[in-house]
Amino acid sequence: MPFAEAVPAEVRLAGIGDEAAPDLAGQIGAVAELGWNRLELRTIGGTPLADLDEDAFRQAVERLEATGTSVAGVASKIGDWSRPVTGDFAADVRDLEVLARRCAVLGTRLVRVMSYPRGGLDEPEWGRRARERLRELARRAEDHGLVLAHENCAGWAGDRADRMLDLVTGIGSPALRLLFDIGNGVAHGYPPLPMLRAIVSHVVHVHVKDARSGAGGAVVFVPPGEGEAQVAECLEVLFQSGYGGVLSIEPHVKLRPHLGSGTGGREAFVACGRALERLLARTALTTGGGR
Repeated sequence: MPFAEAVPAEVRLAGIGDEAAPDLAGQIGAVAELGWNRLELRTIGGTPLADLDEDAFRQAVERLEATGTSVAGVASKIGDWSRPVTGDFAADVRDLEVLARRCAVLGTRLVRVMSYPRGGLDEPEWGRRARERLRELARRAEDHGLVLAHENCAGWAGDRADRMLDLVTGIGSPALRLLFDIGNGVAHGYPPLPMLRAIVSHVVHVHVKDARSGAGGAVVFVPPGEGEAQVAECLEVLFQSGYGGVLSIEPHVKLRPHLGSGTGGREAFVACGRALERLLARTALTTGGGR
């Protein structure tokens, strides 16, 4: 069965562009090579989207419009691995205000966030501060019509389903939902399927990566389906639960932002996209999906 006929009709594919190339032209070219027309934006020319000057942002918008490339969301630095909960909250508020304006221009509502490294605090105080910050950010996002998608990565709720659910249900804002990264469990030491099953009803965005354990405990990132992240099984859980959001590849095969290593690679990015397409075709057959 051809790929386009095998994948459930609501599935939309994208990629975090700087995993393919630092420049926007290269990012657009990589998804175009895959036959996709959707990017998730994180950095352009190495600069986070919220930090681009107005002229650079205007030029980016013009290039996206000229190529017919849409934006699935923005992977922001809010609460991420570089911003401990003891740091200046004003930086996150500033980023959110800038991204609210820019997302309106880009035609997207989704902003990826995390829940802050602990900054040396004890567990209760870490959790209190993280929840307090995300409550305020969610309130502001609600005012702007944005959705903050909390990723299972860095932060207080990064590797625990119960804490993610506590954020969503405790804060109780429609502007705070969850992003599930399939490969992060291998990197952070937990199995992905139990977490996904616990949180799936709150998931609005998905990152697709795969990894396996290497020598000496190192993590080796590989194309989807070639590692230990149970990517196909996670896709089945998502589709069986009625997931209708975007699947955005974040291969980490050439670029690992949290380690400051690599500059992205188009060939590897495209290979990971093709691997996802093959997995989707098989998954659609086993779950009864199709157009």
